[in-house]
Parts: sequence; structure tokens; C-alpha cells
Amino acid sequence: MASLLSWINDNNWIVHIFGIVLATVLTNFILRRVLNRLQQKTTNTSNLWDDAVIEAGRKPLLLFVWVVGVSLAAEVIELSTDTPNDIFQYTGLARQIAIIVLLMMFLVKLISKIEQNIIKNKALKDVDADEVTVRVLGRLLRISVLITGTLVVLQTLGISISGVLAFGGIGGVAVGFAAKDLLANFFGGLMIYLDRPFSIGDWVSSPDRNIEGTVEDIGWRLTKIRTFDKRPLYIPNSMFNTIIVENPSRMSNRRIYETIGLRYCDSAKMGDIVDAVKTMLLNHEEIDSTQTLIVNFDAMAASSLDFFVYTFTKTTEWVRFHEIKQDVLLKIIAIIHDHDADIAFPTRTLDGLDSLQQQ
Repeated sequence: MASLLSWINDNNWIVHIFGIVLATVLTNFILRRVLNRLQQKTTNTSNLWDDAVIEAGRKPLLLFVWVVGVSLAAEVIELSTDTPNDIFQYTGLARQIAIIVLLMMFLVKLISKIEQNIIKNKALKDVDADEVTVRVLGRLLRISVLITGTLVVLQTLGISISGVLAFGGIGGVAVGFAAKDLLANFFGGLMIYLDRPFSIGDWVSSPDRNIEGTVEDIGWRLTKIRTFDKRPLYIPNSMFNTIIVENPSRMSNRRIYETIGLRYCDSAKMGDIVDAVKTMLLNHEEIDSTQTLIVNFDAMAASSLDFFVYTFTKTTEWVRFHEIKQDVLLKIIAIIHDHDADIAFPTRTLDGLDSLQQQ
């Protein structure tokens, strides 16, 4: 027993290391249980930020406990050894770098989680932003965190930041010449984010190019559009600086513009039919009467007397618009038939046929 106590006194540093490791394990265990409880409570709340903080800080915080525990154990070993080892002089530096990296992990994860929460919970109605703006702000913040963290690590290692920035400026010029198209696409994407001619989910088309479909993703280099036959279309962002882009998704109304011909024998009924059609449109619940609404006799064609209908629907939805248009056209046909008239079709009348038969 005396020899055991003597050995413990001679190797007191082993007891200290065991205590540090035990304290680290217990702290990690308790902290893990506390974080699990907090995560369960924050998941059921409507707040978008609390669960993001807990989830983002979970892994960095647990790793931080191990970083502190291991570094303290290394310092105890350094103090207990008679022969100094050069490796232990880097313990403090390694701890600083590890803490900086863990802080970067926390901030990057926090930004990503907040971005996901805003988009997933459709909280955009509470802020003056759309999904595209939220995504690009998230990317910019993550890039800023990574660059700042890298510079801080370099400064901690004793590397001059001014020298790195100067080298980066010279390298940037070289990269600019070598990656001209890549930079053009990058700035093209930046202009899309700033001007916002379209957003994810919009239906867009270009009369200049064979481009039409729904926007699925806006990246830094490419924009992905899903065509109506379900083919993915990948377009370099720089192209949007030189082409015209239409965005039907942002239409305020959809237009019905149709020309309808009556028979020449129904010419006396034209006025009543035009008035009846206009009254029907004014009373139609799906027609926007605050927009331009015209129903007029327009032309005496070769085989018909034409009147045109020019009006706008309240909806901009493509499928619903065609349902309304069908209903309007069917009602116009019914009005024409109610007036004992009919729609004209190409015909030819031979005048003087009776006199030829008599001869």
C-alpha cells in the first residue's frame, strides 16, 4: 500500500490527467442531455431563430469541450515532464485555431439553418424579400464568414494578412483574364439578384431565344429552367444581359381577344348581338370590368360581318384562364343563336344563276 501511495505521489500528473478527462466526459454528457431537452422545446415553438441557434451550436459546443479538455491535459503533461518537448509549445496555438474553426462552423451552420427556416416556414411575407434574395444573402454571409475566419487563422499563425491581400490582388488580375466567361456569368447572376426580373417558380420566356419554362434554380454561374415538356435547360447567367426576358407570371390580367363573324343575312341583328355580348361580359364574375372592355362591329369581310371581343380576366393562372375563355365563347355562341343568327363560314354565291337557267 505504501508503495502504491509512493507511486501516485511520484506520478501525480496521471491523476490530474484522469481528472481532466473524466470532467471532460461528464461535461460532454451533461451538455448533450441539456441540448437535447432544449432542442425538443424549441422545435415546438413558432420562433424561427431559437431552434436554429441550438442546432447550429450543438456540434461546435460539444467539440469545444473536448478541445479545452485535451489542451488542458497536454499542458499538464508538459509541466510534468522533465525533458521539454517542442510539440507542447504549440498547444495554446492549436487551441486558438480550433476555437476559431469551431466559431466558423457555428456561424455557417446558423446562417444555413436560418435560411432554411425562412424558406420552409414561408416567413417571407413578414419581410421585404423573396426566396431568391434570402438564398443569395445566405451565400454571401457564409462566404464572408469563411473568408474572415481564414484571414484570422492566418494572422494567428503569424502570416501577414497584408501580404496575402497583396498577393490576392495580383492573383485576381491573372484569374480575371483566365476566367473571363466565369466572371461574366458571376456578375450576370449578381444582376439577376439585384434587378430580380424573375424569381424561382416564375414562368419565363425569351422571344430572342428558344427559352420558355419555369425557373427552378438561380446559381452563381447557371440558371436552371424546366421547360414545359419537363426538360431541364441550363442557361449561363451572362446571357440574360443581352436577351429580352418576358415574365408572364407577373401579369396583372390575361387577355381575351377574339374576332367572330356573322352571316351577311344577319346584318340587321348585329347591333343587338354586340350589345348583348357586352352586357354579358360586364356581368361576368371572372371578367375584370375595370380593365379595357371592347365589343364592336369591326369589318365586312368576304364571307362574314365581323365583330371583335377585347377584354381581360381577373385570373392570371393559365389553366383557369382557358376555362374562363371557353365559358365566354360558349355564352357568345348562345347569344348569337338566341337572336336567330349564326356564325358565318366561307361561302360563295353565284348571282344571275336563275337567268342562266332560263336561257
